Formats: sequence, C-alpha cells, structure tokens
Amino acid sequence: MKEIILNHPLVEHKISILRRKDTSTKEFRELISELAMFLCYEALKDAELKDVEVETPITKTIGHVIDENNYAFVPILRAGMGMVDGVLQVMPNAKIGHIGLYRNEETLEPVEYYCKLPNNIESKTVIILDPMLATGGSGSEAISMIKKRGVKHIKFLSIIAAPVGLERIQNDHPDVEIYTAYKDSHLNENGYIVPGLGDAGDRIFGTK
Repeated sequence: MKEIILNHPLVEHKISILRRKDTSTKEFRELISELAMFLCYEALKDAELKDVEVETPITKTIGHVIDENNYAFVPILRAGMGMVDGVLQVMPNAKIGHIGLYRNEETLEPVEYYCKLPNNIESKTVIILDPMLATGGSGSEAISMIKKRGVKHIKFLSIIAAPVGLERIQNDHPDVEIYTAYKDSHLNENGYIVPGLGDAGDRIFGTK
C-alpha cells in the first residue's frame, strides 16, 4: 500500500493540540517537529542495515547500522522547513535539499523558483517534507523535479492530508509512498484542508 496513515493515540493527541487556533507558535513548531519524527520513524521501517563490529563494556559483538549517506530530506519551502528538525532527530547525518514552488495565479499550477539538492542525489532515497498535502499540486511537482534529477526512490511525508491530495500523488506517482499523520475530510472553497489547522507556514514562522 502506497498510502500509510499513522494510527496511534499519541498522534491523535498531538494533532488535536496542533489544530487549536490558540496554540502558541513555540508549541506549534514543537508539535510539527515531533510528528515529523514519528513519520520518519515509520518511513524508515524498510531501511537497509549493514553489519559493524561494536565493543560494549562487556565484549565485542556485531551491531547493525543504517548508512545515513543513502538518504536525503527535501522540504518544500517554506512550511516543509518546520519538519526538518524532527527528521534530523531520527537521522542526523542525512543530507538536506530544498525545493521552492509558488502558485501561478492564472493557471493555479505550481511553478519552480528554487531547487538545491545534495550531490549524488540520484543514488539516494529522497524523503520530501511538506506539512499540508492539500490539492497535491505542489507535492506532485516536487516529486517530478526530483525524478528529473535521476532519483528512483522517493517517499513523501505530511502531517495532514486531504483525500484529493493523496489521490493526486497516487495517480501521478504510483511508485511513491505517502506517509501522513492524519487524513482529513476535504478542501474548502479556498483550498484549505478541513478541519485542518490553518496555514502551516504562517503558524510555524509566526507570520500571521
């Protein structure tokens, strides 16, 4: 299954606090980071391990580690930046790229304005970060941008997702796994997720 939704009481608890309109900027940032950490943990369940020799205080043994150089996190600016600290708690040595998109007001389609990816990106598993998966337009375009750089293994992490956004990415990129903390009901006439949590970027950076 390409759509994985976290199903855990702790996630439900944190999402409910995240939704509150009176949640402070500080607490909102912390919750986004914590939920990103949970999502990353789930997304890495299939990570490959290699054997290494480890010397404990008692004896030598064989341990198993992940090669963090095989992974890159790519937040979609700007809201995706709020998830970076959380995923780096799980994999602190992974490389970080950045993708910038804006919406053409006439066509309503995403337009690229910035893309900076780590070296040898084509050999890595790339994990895209965006807290809100609404229409799926930006997410789908970000995946396309990364695929054009030769990347074969891509995963997408979001905190809240709307059914239309999930369907868009699944239709455009059936090979990409989507991990989300919570699947909401629908989009309103302004393209906001309902019940949602408002504009994640504004709430993360305190600009509204």
